[in-house]
Amino acid sequence: MPTPTQRLFEADLLRGVAIILMVTFHLCFDLNYFRYIDINIYNGIEWKAFRVVIVSLFLGLMGASLVFAYQGGINRRKFLKRLAILSGAAALITLATTFVFPKSWIYFGVIHFAALATLAGVWFVRMPTLSLILGVAIVALYQMDYLSTHWLYEALKQPLHLPRYTEDIVRFFPWFGVVLIGIFVGHHRLFGLKLPEGAVTRPIAFLGRHSLTVYLIHQPVMFGML
Repeated sequence: MPTPTQRLFEADLLRGVAIILMVTFHLCFDLNYFRYIDINIYNGIEWKAFRVVIVSLFLGLMGASLVFAYQGGINRRKFLKRLAILSGAAALITLATTFVFPKSWIYFGVIHFAALATLAGVWFVRMPTLSLILGVAIVALYQMDYLSTHWLYEALKQPLHLPRYTEDIVRFFPWFGVVLIGIFVGHHRLFGLKLPEGAVTRPIAFLGRHSLTVYLIHQPVMFGML
């Protein structure tokens, strides 16, 4: 049976893999944006599938991380600090994209979602079975068109001057379902894969431990270089 430290290493390692995939996706986006390459990154089915894989990894791991952090009880100061960091990062992303993409700025991307999902998901960290059932139900009902947040967009579009298109959108449904499934996975030690800590895996896990920092700086760096 893996120790808690090993399980956290495995989660960091998987998150690091997700970071590498994300940077690869964004590099292709940037190269296409500056016309170094010509790909259908907005509507190509392979690019949509690639994005789904990346976001699913991040949000599933986010659910598991909530278990690791809070199943023994909620440290209010630690929790509010995490929430403040995520909220501040989300506000920074919105502000920056209004200048770079004035017609398609990001109003509810992955970091915005992470802040809201943290607030909602923490209540489920001690209920893995309910989390699994509810998570699967959310994903299934969304796929059957029974769950949608489009009504909320329509209500807020005019007062908030939301753009018709945005560079990144992570809707609460179905993605909160993935977070809930991640909570179940975290409880059942499915990250205890016993992968060795070595010259290859350790740097990848390092990226996973600092995923928010990498997320915030990699695009400005690549955009500036290109």
